[in-house]
Amino acid sequence: MKHIVILGGSYAGISTAHRILKQAAKIGPLKITLVSPNTHFYWSMASPRGVVPGQLADEKLFQPIAAGFSKYPARQFEFILAKAESLDVEAKTVGISGGETLDYDYLILATGSHTKGDTPFKGLGTTEETRDALHNFQSEVTKSKTIVIAGAGVTGVEAAGELAFEYGREKDLILIASGPTILEGSPTSISKYALKALANLNVDVKLDTKVMGSVQLPDGRKELTLSSGDKLTTDMYVPTFGLVPNSSYIPTSYLNANGSVMVDEFLRVKGAKDVWAIGDVSDIELPQFITCDRQSTHLAKNMISILSNKPLLPYKVAASRFMGLQIGKKAATGHFGTFKVPTFIIIKARKTLFVENMGPTVNGTLF
Repeated sequence: MKHIVILGGSYAGISTAHRILKQAAKIGPLKITLVSPNTHFYWSMASPRGVVPGQLADEKLFQPIAAGFSKYPARQFEFILAKAESLDVEAKTVGISGGETLDYDYLILATGSHTKGDTPFKGLGTTEETRDALHNFQSEVTKSKTIVIAGAGVTGVEAAGELAFEYGREKDLILIASGPTILEGSPTSISKYALKALANLNVDVKLDTKVMGSVQLPDGRKELTLSSGDKLTTDMYVPTFGLVPNSSYIPTSYLNANGSVMVDEFLRVKGAKDVWAIGDVSDIELPQFITCDRQSTHLAKNMISILSNKPLLPYKVAASRFMGLQIGKKAATGHFGTFKVPTFIIIKARKTLFVENMGPTVNGTLF
């Protein structure tokens, strides 16, 4: 019986496990062991709305992982609550918290990423740590009169929009962008639309500005030093720039300078036999839900091919980037390559931030 170990209980790991298990009858005996430090799957796609007090209950954001796999027999699936701590590709073993070592025939790295500022826009260690960070964020929002968000990518713009939609008339909301516009890398029309939508929600956008440092004052507020030399005092400071791959357990020889796992055209880890990496921890594409889903689908098919003694197919990196985001609940924008997606389509598609897909993701009925 072949043993596939999947590290990571986020979308990449859970979706790939279900996709392989659903084909198990066609390929003979196999067992998947899913290892995650989280008891619950976190629907981080909805986190920009989830951080706003009273918008989404915890059960709309967190779903137990183990229960989602209860339909599979124990001989086919095992869930281990632990954190990956080491990897020996020569011995084909993974060291996990608690001192246990797992042997594998095939290994899939899907450990995702976390935010540089340890904000709850991504999972933070355990489910308890993520939930506590989310609740603390909500509590701080409630108490704050001034909120500064640094980083004007998708997460920063969405978070600013969601907060401003609820509090734009009673709190001062400032979005700091390091470049000459927001949503850099998007078509000019997208950035202009987003700037106008934020202005309509009373968000003060500061362009060509960076936060160089942050100091907590005796009264609990934060004093930010800006690249202009100016000081900005705020009740709440929210950094949203940059993701850090969860790759500390992986030998550095398999990582690039940013800590991402280097993979080939088959999503295999370069220089490592029988090891693959997908999702945010991989270097093959920008971290996005759509690319993560494509990688999961492709890898699951290739794993079935391996177990069926069939040739592998190379993964095709998306030729054009798709991006869609909400700016509050009544404005949205997006693009596919250089084509601007009509606003009404984005609003309709992202109205619920897809929280209705969380349950089907965890129990596998989505795949």
